[in-house]
Amino acid sequence: MGIKRQKKVRSLIIGIFAVLLTLVLIAPPLWLFISSIADLQELLRVPLRWIPERPSLERYVKILFSQGPESEFRRIMWNSFFVALFVTMICVALGSLAAYAFSRLRFPGKEKILFVLLFSYMLPPIAVIIPLYQIFSRYRMLDTRQALILVYSAILVPFVIWLMRTYFDTIPRDLEDAAKIDGCSHLGTLFRVIFPLSLPGIVATLLFAFLMSWEEFFIALILTSTPQAKTVPVAIAEFSGRHSIDFGMMSTGGILAALPPILIAFLFQRYIIGGLLSGAVKG
Repeated sequence: MGIKRQKKVRSLIIGIFAVLLTLVLIAPPLWLFISSIADLQELLRVPLRWIPERPSLERYVKILFSQGPESEFRRIMWNSFFVALFVTMICVALGSLAAYAFSRLRFPGKEKILFVLLFSYMLPPIAVIIPLYQIFSRYRMLDTRQALILVYSAILVPFVIWLMRTYFDTIPRDLEDAAKIDGCSHLGTLFRVIFPLSLPGIVATLLFAFLMSWEEFFIALILTSTPQAKTVPVAIAEFSGRHSIDFGMMSTGGILAALPPILIAFLFQRYIIGGLLSGAVKG
């Protein structure tokens, strides 16, 4: 009876902590949604109310369907998606090929080059933003999506190389040797054997690259100034002015900005879990 009672107490404690952890994780996005449908006066009321008296989807209608100033947010969301999509394609294409070379080929200075790539990824953006601004200003590329694509790709390619190289190292070389016996070249082995086996890792890397470029704020803030190239994080920050803060529109923009990453992660969750677990096991 003593052992059973200990197990029940342990299960009860674990359940309580699980519920508390769930509440802690759910509370911020839940309050974000409540703030997006509540009246501004209710948001500033003391004591705070979790259930608004007059919930309204007016802010969503303004952003998604109106032709006023709020309609610029639609274009800005398209900018973010356009930039994140192209950055992801470039990074995964270049990073996968480079990662395979670092994983399978032998050449002088390979480890040193890898550490240089890692060092370049670890550089804080504030250390390089001034020369980047000067370069893009000289070539008249400020306030363009192309500038963001170039900068984000240069930053994320080393990250993709390190991530994919670690994943490629877990694939047995015997499979490649068998393919080479059948007449496959390095590229043939890569596209016919390695890439199909690495699909979970590639999808996981793709999603990481997409999310990192989707949520980047500092570089987009410096290099863009109009809705022609602004991204979602910058647009959300601009709802906060010098003398007032539009909490409702900030919350609405936050909810809309979170939807694409959530939908993508939900659709590809099987590949994300498979890629992370497979990359953590050797052989």
